[in-house]
Amino acid sequence: MDRINRMVLERPVVIFSRSSCCMCHTVKTLFREFGVNPVVHELDEMPRGREIEQALSRLGRSPTVPAVFIGGELVGGTNEVMSLHLNRSLIPRLIQAGAMWV
Repeated sequence: MDRINRMVLERPVVIFSRSSCCMCHTVKTLFREFGVNPVVHELDEMPRGREIEQALSRLGRSPTVPAVFIGGELVGGTNEVMSLHLNRSLIPRLIQAGAMWV
């Protein structure tokens, strides 16, 4: 759990993903289209990715990916990110975290 806490503080937006996951791709594309450059950890390409995925599961993530952290706080997965986007609260949150500028 400490490892995840350190990783999510690397940058304003951190995404835990799997390279073959279409929903992960959708979330990463959304952020990049906003001009946000998230740190992306592809769990299936990391030596200890399975351990991190198990830790995300203990945080209540089901499915475990994508797991999006903004400003060090777990936002959730695809549904939560898209809900924030649709109710127009995603961009203000990204601005507040320092991930994008107006």
